[in-house]
Amino acid sequence: MRIAHHRRVLAGAATSATAAMLVLTGTPADAQPASPAAASSANADTTALTQLAEGYLQQRADMLTTTRPTARAATARLQATRSMTARVQDDLAALVEKGKRYKEVDGGYTKAQVDVEVTDTSVTGQTATLQLTEQTRLYLPFTPQEVADGAPEYEELSVPHTVKFTQGSDGAWLLSSDKADTKGGPTPTTQVSDVDATDGTDDGGGKAEEDEGSKDAASGTAPLPGNSDDSGDKPEVRSRYSYGKMVAYADKYWNHHNSAWRTYGTDCTNFVSQAMHAGGWEPKGGAIIQRPSNKYWFYGPTTWTTSYTWAAAENWYWFAKKHSKRTKILDNVWKMAKADVLQADWGRDKNIDHTMIVTKKYRGTPYLTYHTSDTHNKSLKKLLSDHPRAWWYAHRT
Repeated sequence: MRIAHHRRVLAGAATSATAAMLVLTGTPADAQPASPAAASSANADTTALTQLAEGYLQQRADMLTTTRPTARAATARLQATRSMTARVQDDLAALVEKGKRYKEVDGGYTKAQVDVEVTDTSVTGQTATLQLTEQTRLYLPFTPQEVADGAPEYEELSVPHTVKFTQGSDGAWLLSSDKADTKGGPTPTTQVSDVDATDGTDDGGGKAEEDEGSKDAASGTAPLPGNSDDSGDKPEVRSRYSYGKMVAYADKYWNHHNSAWRTYGTDCTNFVSQAMHAGGWEPKGGAIIQRPSNKYWFYGPTTWTTSYTWAAAENWYWFAKKHSKRTKILDNVWKMAKADVLQADWGRDKNIDHTMIVTKKYRGTPYLTYHTSDTHNKSLKKLLSDHPRAWWYAHRT
């Protein structure tokens, strides 16, 4: 999603809108320009709607933190329709439980900061719709010195939303619905339906021409002793690849996608392929006839001239591990270092669904970055707690 404009509003702001209504459809070609007063009213409505949406998303994020208000207090501050209030109340309670679980596994989050980037506003009569992207930072419980030593300061996520409002009889706007775009990957941290994610459909992959045989055993998840000082850096002098460039690419493009490449409906493996390419992986093949073979890995000017292995998680596994031998499967996920790749089979159905790259490692914990939904530096501990049934494949790149 491309960004039209960006505003930051103080957390929890509860601003009532004006009663003015903005009609955007059916305007005759010879109509007179809107008066300054009408334009002012329209801007006031857009500003108020943006504030309401951001305040609501901030409330959700706050529920995950160790300094959260009670769900009841947060619901009382919500400006929403009756049905939406009931739904949000359930969500806030679920987010509180999620925050408690995260605190148990790795300390949780100390605070949250939410900004919104509005890409489209439509106001017609007494209904309004915002297309926006939630940009959230969830701060981790590390000191400034620990951050200087390599700890991530925060986890970041970017989630598109369609947020709708209804205008009440008193002219105030009320939140009536919120639909987050969460298809294809792990449920974003500020959402609650994180039980065994399912794969999306548009990843550019398919059944390979060859019979691949059996995968390696899934990587173990039992914690390793004595890794507290492991920085996760791999010695680049022993490799023809630049791990630093892989990580730098993921850090730069985790959110604002690189316009030099296509974005897929399920974009996680496409993103990791781009990072591997930035770090020195050379394409193999390129002919259209080679597209369905896992022996090749290349990006073409269209989806139909790009190999399955470029953007599909299952196909990528077979190219990276078996055919090119550019990776090997680690026996334990905690052995991953920066620029290593983690793949997940959510339902243990022997088909890999999701691909991520390690962008930080601190005191033995890898932090993962991925597209769909766009997330930067989420701890492995949280991912394992979200998806306890998954099979994991940790690739040493």
